[in-house]
Amino acid sequence: MRAPSLRDVAFVLSFVFICLAAGLGRGALADAKGADIAALSLKLFTTHGSERQDAIDALMATKDTSLIPTFVLASRWTGEERQITEALSVLTGKNIKTWHDAMRWQEVRPDLVPHASYRAIKLRFFGNTDRRFLRFFNGPGTTRKEMKIRFEEITWGGVLMDGIPPLDTPNQVLSGSAEAAYLRDEDLVFGISINGDVRAYPLRIMGWHEMVNDVIGGVPVTLAYCTLCGAGILFETKVEGHDEALTFGSSGFLYRSNKLMFDRKTHSLWNQFTGKPVSGPLVKQSITLKQLPILITSWKGWRSEHPLTKVLSMETGYTRDYGSGVAYHDYFASPDLMFPARVQNTGYAKKKDYVFGVRQFGASKAWPLNAFKDNPVINDTIGQTNIVLIGNSDTRSVRAYERKNEMFKVGGAGPNSLLSGSATWAVTEQALISPGRRSLPRVAGHIAYWFAWDNYLGPQTELYEVPVEGAPVGN
Repeated sequence: MRAPSLRDVAFVLSFVFICLAAGLGRGALADAKGADIAALSLKLFTTHGSERQDAIDALMATKDTSLIPTFVLASRWTGEERQITEALSVLTGKNIKTWHDAMRWQEVRPDLVPHASYRAIKLRFFGNTDRRFLRFFNGPGTTRKEMKIRFEEITWGGVLMDGIPPLDTPNQVLSGSAEAAYLRDEDLVFGISINGDVRAYPLRIMGWHEMVNDVIGGVPVTLAYCTLCGAGILFETKVEGHDEALTFGSSGFLYRSNKLMFDRKTHSLWNQFTGKPVSGPLVKQSITLKQLPILITSWKGWRSEHPLTKVLSMETGYTRDYGSGVAYHDYFASPDLMFPARVQNTGYAKKKDYVFGVRQFGASKAWPLNAFKDNPVINDTIGQTNIVLIGNSDTRSVRAYERKNEMFKVGGAGPNSLLSGSATWAVTEQALISPGRRSLPRVAGHIAYWFAWDNYLGPQTELYEVPVEGAPVGN
C-alpha cells in the first residue's frame, strides 16, 4: 500500500458515483413523498449535462442557503465539476474554483446548518464506499447536537476503515542486532522512554501505519501519527471508568486534514490532535487522553543516548516498502496540503512549517522549529509556568522541561547536559537533574505542522516569536 494520490481518490469516487447512479433511479426519487429537494440534490451527483443543470437551477431558485453544504459535497464527489463550482460561486458570493476553496469557505461559517436531506445523502456515499463507515454515525452521540465537530467537515481520506493498518504490540528488536541494521543513521525515529523501557519507532515504518497500540514500561499507550499534519502524539490509553485500556485504529476519515481515529471498544471517533472523542458513545464522558513525552530524533542520536533501545522490526506482518523517505514522499516535499484546512501564515510560521507545541498549565504555545537553529536552548514561559526547551532543527528534535526560576544555557559535561549558573544539570528523558539531585520534570509536547496547530487552537494559542538577529533570547 502507498499513500493515496488524488488520482487514486478520483478513481474510487468515480466507482462510487457509478454505483450510486445505478441504484438511484429518477422515478424512485420522484415518488418519495416530500423529497423534492433530496431528489434534486441527488441529481447533482448522479446526472450530467443539461439534466444536472436543471437540478442546479431548481435548487438555486429556492434561495435556500442550507443547500450550500450539499453543493460543497458535490464539488468533491463529482471531481470539481464546473457546473457545481460555478453554482457555489453564486451561492457564496466568492470565487469558488475547487473543493478546497468550498471547504475552507464552509469551515469559517459554523452557523450554516445543512439541509435536512444532507446527512442521508452523505451517508449513502460513505456506505457505498465502505459499509463499516456507517457504524461511526449511527447510535448515541452521533446527532448534530451531540457531535463535537460538524458532520459536514468530516471528509473521506481515500482509504477504507483501517485501510492504513495499525500495529498492535509489534515485534521489537535490539539496536545492536542484525535485524536493526535496516536503519540508516539519519533515519528519523519517535523516541520513547517510560519506566526504563526505551523504544524507537522509525517514521519510515510509521508512515505506512500511523498508529501503534503498545505497552511501554507497563503503561498502555497509543502512538498516533497523522502524516497529513506532521504530528506524532503519544497517548496513555488507560481511561477512568474503563476496565481495559482502549486501543485505536484509523477510521478512514479526516477533519481539517487531520486523521480521525476510532476506539475499538465503542467505535467512537476521536480527534487525533486533541485526544478527545468527537462522535459516538464516548462524547458525553468528557474524556481527554493524557499526553506523554515523545521525541523525534535521528536513529544515530537516539541509539547513542540509549544503546540498549529496542526498535520496531521490519517484520510487521504487512508487505510495504519501508525504505527511507518512501511513504508520503511527495506530500512531505510539497508546501501544499492534500486536504482542505484554513490556516493563517504568519511572519514566523507558514502552513507546513514544523512547530513544537505544548498544551499544559492551562495554556497552549507553539515554538517554530527554526527558532532552535541558532538557539538550541530557549528559556520561556507558558501560562504562568517557566519552562526550558532544548531543540535541534536538523533532526526535528525538541524536549521541554519545567525550569522554576533557573535560567539554562548550552554547556556542562557534554551534549546531555545544561548549565544554570555554574551548576551542570543532566538532561534525561524524564527530567533535568541537578548535582544535588534536584529534579525538574519533562513537559509533554509534540511536533506538528503549523496549519494543524493553528487550525485546532487558533486564538487559544500563542506562537513564540523568533528573535531577530542580535536581539536577546533569554538563554
